[in-house]
Amino acid sequence: MSLAERLKAAIAQDGPMSVSAFMTACLHDPVDGYYAVRPSLGACGDFITAPLVSQMFGELIGLWAAQTWMDMGAPERLLLVELGPGDGALMSDLLRAVRRVPGFLNAADLWLVEPSPPLRALQVERLEANGARWASRLAEVPTGAPMILIANEVLDCLPARQFVRTDSGWAERRVGLDEAGQLVFGLTETAPDAFPPALDGAPAGSVLEQSAAQEALGAEIGDRLAQDGGAALLIDYGRDRFGFGDTLQAVRAHQKVGVLDAPGEADLTVHADFPAVAAAARDSGADASAILTQGDFLKRLGIEARAATLAAANPDLADTLARQLARLIDPDQMGELFKVLALSYPGLIPPVLEAHP
Repeated sequence: MSLAERLKAAIAQDGPMSVSAFMTACLHDPVDGYYAVRPSLGACGDFITAPLVSQMFGELIGLWAAQTWMDMGAPERLLLVELGPGDGALMSDLLRAVRRVPGFLNAADLWLVEPSPPLRALQVERLEANGARWASRLAEVPTGAPMILIANEVLDCLPARQFVRTDSGWAERRVGLDEAGQLVFGLTETAPDAFPPALDGAPAGSVLEQSAAQEALGAEIGDRLAQDGGAALLIDYGRDRFGFGDTLQAVRAHQKVGVLDAPGEADLTVHADFPAVAAAARDSGADASAILTQGDFLKRLGIEARAATLAAANPDLADTLARQLARLIDPDQMGELFKVLALSYPGLIPPVLEAHP
């Protein structure tokens, strides 16, 4: 029985499910979930991430990590952790860049947090020789040492609930069945006091997304940093301030498809709620930086100079490098939509970022 048929049966028995529960099933069902059995990255896959656009992205993240380590006093033991490493490209480029930093690799204990068996297999091919170890969730990574954590395009994969403002109040969007037994979105009324009074003035049709999973990850990272020290770098497409909007989307072969069309066969995402993640981390005792755009962050790290250096050394690749640079930093590509947030041990301001105002 397909995932779609199993979801229909569950809804018929138990009633409509939240968008969050639907996302979790589509992405992580052990038999048919997208990440469990068929994730497809790259130009020939379903979507492309910044590390696959250019080696410059991972290299600069590596230099950021090395400078952070030095700002921490160059501890002799460091947990170098990546959440959701994809095919391993970012970490591979990062490790190549930090080889020039004396002592960093000797200090680094490399952990990759990856619940997807197909992606973990790709990472093993690329990174096992670097002494990497794997975990299915952050809680499985040892504590007791400072940590530098990288998470690129992880928050957007965490499920969110959706609420819609109607003429009579707020209602939760859920996935149910129509008269023909097909999956369809519908609304279920929520308790009158479910939201702060400040939201009562939202116009009818406004969509509010709330991701307990994103906030829980921010809290978990914040707690570890407050206890053991270090910093985390979170990069994703999302918002840098409170706002309304329906950002749920399904992507297959680089094209948007219907969210309900083929459960488990497309990647489902929502925008990262950076303010909520930062607030959760601060509540756990960590500091959170101001939120930058990816373009601003990479330019502060020197990506334009790095691109010029590579082009001078490889004139035949100059046009390709220019296109890669534009993809990463231009406002109409990844430069504005993608945001960057750093979390850190109190008092540590990670390189090129600013303290939260």
